[in-house]
Order: sequence, then C-alpha cells, then structure tokens
Amino acid sequence: MSKIKVGWGEVSLLPESGKKVSLAGQFYERITDIVESDITATALAVECGEEIVVFCSCDLASTSKLLLDKVRDILSKDKNFPLNKVILNAIHTHTSYVYANRSDTAKKFGSSLGVLNKLMPNVKYEELVTYEGDDYVKPEGAYELIADKIAKAIVLAYDNRKEGGYAQGFGRATVGMCRRVVYNDGSAKMWGDVDTATFEELEGGNDSGIELLFTFDNDKKLTGVIANVACPAQVLEHRSFISSDYFGKVKEYLREKYGKDVFLLGLVSPAGDQCPRDLVRWVEPESPINDPNIIRNDVKARKQDPSMFDISGCKLIGRRITNEIIYSLESLTESDYVYDSILKHSVLNIDMPLRRVTPKEMDIAVKAIEDFYKENGDKPINYKDNAKLHVHAGIVARYEAQDKIEVVPIEVHVLRLGKVAFATNPYELFLDYGNKIRARSMAEQTFLIQLSCGSFGYLPTLKAERGSHYSAYVSSGTSGHEGGDLLVRKTLAEIDQLMKD
Repeated sequence: MSKIKVGWGEVSLLPESGKKVSLAGQFYERITDIVESDITATALAVECGEEIVVFCSCDLASTSKLLLDKVRDILSKDKNFPLNKVILNAIHTHTSYVYANRSDTAKKFGSSLGVLNKLMPNVKYEELVTYEGDDYVKPEGAYELIADKIAKAIVLAYDNRKEGGYAQGFGRATVGMCRRVVYNDGSAKMWGDVDTATFEELEGGNDSGIELLFTFDNDKKLTGVIANVACPAQVLEHRSFISSDYFGKVKEYLREKYGKDVFLLGLVSPAGDQCPRDLVRWVEPESPINDPNIIRNDVKARKQDPSMFDISGCKLIGRRITNEIIYSLESLTESDYVYDSILKHSVLNIDMPLRRVTPKEMDIAVKAIEDFYKENGDKPINYKDNAKLHVHAGIVARYEAQDKIEVVPIEVHVLRLGKVAFATNPYELFLDYGNKIRARSMAEQTFLIQLSCGSFGYLPTLKAERGSHYSAYVSSGTSGHEGGDLLVRKTLAEIDQLMKD
C-alpha cells in the first residue's frame, strides 16, 4: 500500500473566437461557430507507489490511435514523461470537431468515399450547408489544435499531482436505452419504428448503473468526480452548435454546488447499441432533424420526458446524473475515504479478428451502387442517399482489403486501483459485452471505457449481426462477435490477474 497522489487538468478545445468548425457524426455537413457549451479535454493523473496513469476524457466523437500517437509525440519532448501511461477517451458527442485522422480504419482498410469515387466517378454531394471562408478550422488544422490542447491538459494534470485520496460511489439513473428494434421476421433496424404490428422487441437491454469515483485532497475537500455512464453523449447529436452534451450539463451543475475548481472525468462504458431516447414512448424533436433512419409518421402524443434531441432533455439527463452524484457523496462515511492504496497498470496489444465479407455480399454491394448510379446518373446525392451508399461502399472496401489483412491490432488498458478495476476498448462496443465483463470481474467495482485509444467502429453482438442494419453491418466496424468474445476473455483474464496480485 502506498500514498496516493492526484492531479487534475482541463483545457478548452474551442477554436479562436469566431472560427467556424465542421461537426462530426452525421451524413451531412454542419458548420458552426455557435457554442452551446464549452468542449474540453479533462485529464486526471493518479500516482501510487511506483505506478502512475493519466486519463484524459475528450469532448469529441472519437479519439483515434492516430490522435493518441500525435499527443504522445508532443508529450515526448519531455524525455521523462510516461507516454504509455496516457489513456485517451471520447464521450462520443456529435457536436464537436471533424478532424483529420479521426478514424483508424480508412487508410488501412480503404475508405467508403474512395469506393464511391471509383464506382461513381462524377459523384457530387448535395450539402445542406457549405462554407469556404478564411475563419474556418479545416480538419487538418483541427487535428493539430486538438492534439496540442489535449497534451496541455495532460501536462497540467501531471504537474498538479498532490497527495490526496479517493472514495468509491455508485448511482442509478436511466440515461441509455436500446436503439435497435427487432421485427417479427428477425430483422433489426437502428431507430426502427415500433408503432407497427411487426414490432417484436428491443434487441437489447440497458444499464442504469453509474460507476462513480470521487477524488479529494488531504482535507477531504472534493477535487473531482469520475462518472461512468452506459450512454454516448448524444442528446444533441443532430443540432448545429458546439456542445459537450449531457456531460457538460453535469459539470455545470457540479460546479454550481461544489465550486469551479471541481473537475469531471466523463467516461462512456459499452453503449454501441444505446441512445438517450425511449423508442417505445417516442417523443418527437422540438424542431426537424435530418436523419434518414429517424422518420415517424402519425406520432401519438406521450406523457414522457421532454425531447431527448434537444437542450430540455439534455438538462434533465444532466440533472438526473448530478442528483445521483450528490446523493452518493452525501452518503460517504469516514471508512470510505482511501488515502493509501495499490495501483497496477497493464497495456494489452490484442490482435482482433477482422470481420470479413463474402463474395456474395460483395456482389450485392457493387450492384446496389451501380444500380443507383444508373438510375440517378451524375445528379448530386443527398444525405439520405449518402447514408445508404456508404454501407455498400464499406463492404466493397472491406472485400478489397481482407485478402491482405487478417487481424486488427488494438491497444487495451487494464488497471487496478485498490478494489476498483478500469478497462478500455477502442470500439462502440455493444452493451452485452460490458455486462459480461462486469458480471464476471473479480473487482468490487469495474469502470469500462469505450472509444478509448482508438476508433475502430462498432462491435456488435451475434444477434445484432443476424438482424443487420446500421451499427451491425460489416462496414460498421472492423470486428464482429468473435472479436467481442475475445475482448471479453482477454479483459477478464487481465482484471483477475491484477486483482490477485
């Protein structure tokens, strides 16, 4: 057992005042300089004995391995900085930057856009907005800006380490719900309409548990909160402003109560099939959204939450999580505070099996693109066509790449802090995999962090693969259920080993 040191750092990711940015996460362009809430990189350094680790939660759609390598390269200017102890994760907001090198798949596996340009050589996109002014942060510039700011947050946390302690907590609030609908023929659809006689069930469950960890100084003054929630920060995903979504609201409410020097490390646990909306008690957006998969006709009025597409719903989720944090904090007893502990850290390099495409799937995909091109010619395609075509194009890109690629190497971090375990993965990992890890973990409490140290797409279950549709298509991610099972086994084995030592 050794004394604990804790350090926090936070840096705004906003561009210079007045600069516009492209927002990531939809099949159409959104360009804005409107800021609904600050977006940040928030870092937490924990030191105990000979071991140290630095988490950094970023208000981004993803943190690619390419971005992580860039950040580590910046940090390497200090020869003594523990580069392999740096862990990045994204809250998966769709109201933050498009940046270059955002995905770890395009260069290695080929891009959907490249396939479309080859099969539809004169293709043009009908964007809802365009912008060519000088006050626009282009993706390459955003990449450099984001990496630099993330590195600054990490250095701040590292340099701010002081003796302190932590306490475990737990909350329960319904935030995420399954967003995949199964019909009576066995097919599934993300955002599927349930107001039909063919609706059978929601494909998966949800996890209302919130893993919490609180950090304190030696006078038991709260310095920060770690909150692990099984739902991406995507209430506001279709809106055209910059926002840190519900995690931003939690941070705002915590600082109103505990002071502006309290930090929040937002961690999203496996939630690839989750969203902040109740598909059964459907509530329409307050104003129209552009999503080909979210179309409802003759919507019935429901007595339910406010729209979970809008700020009203975002505030409600933020308040629910904050209330649980406050209750958990107020329930702490003297014996809950830990100032001497054990910290162990492992880095796993796992070769994940590539999810492959059959010749039949390839032929169907090529035909779909060619038929569309024959029917539409050189007419510009809109966001609805774009979404459909990229599914087929992704299959073609995979088929062309898979003869040379069998496995996809990923970086996974597993930690022990006293009775607590942390484990990362670089996917939009379906909820069931997280449930398997938590259920069998030897740790008293297990924090799971998706979209961490890489961006390799969705990782669906076998049931989802059979049901198909977006998030379970071959083109939606690099690995399938075999990879998910391997990830669960490897993660559990490492957690158990660390807890035994």
